[in-house]
Amino acid sequence: MSCFYENGLEFSCQKCSCCCRIEPGFVYLSQTDLTKLCLWFKFTEEQFIAIYCRKVAYRDAYVLCLREKKNYDCILWNNGCTAYGARPIQCSTYPFWSQLLKSEDAWNENKRNCPGIGRGRLWKKDEIDRMKEMYEQNEPRYFEKRENF
Repeated sequence: MSCFYENGLEFSCQKCSCCCRIEPGFVYLSQTDLTKLCLWFKFTEEQFIAIYCRKVAYRDAYVLCLREKKNYDCILWNNGCTAYGARPIQCSTYPFWSQLLKSEDAWNENKRNCPGIGRGRLWKKDEIDRMKEMYEQNEPRYFEKRENF
């Protein structure tokens, strides 16, 4: 059975920042993401977490997530991503996320919010699958288990 992107998908970021701003969301950070961001900003983990992160409920635990500004912009967004070279895997693999690739309808639905989908570079199926796998295997950094779940 072939998937809808067997012949690839076109996507080129248009730098509109819609995926980084305006609407609430969660950017979950793995330990790898945290390490890269700390090196980028030259902070210790404790410093970076105190300035840029929050704990959020995720499944039956709490995980590390980037903060948002009051207007829902990502804390790292300031006329563009201030950590683009070290951006989290969740950001660098967009829009090749499992939930957006589960069907052509899901992909096209996301296209309404992202002007880069359907434009520019043709990504081959194996490239898309690699990005999807990176996204799926990127586990957020966990804290303590949640009680009363």
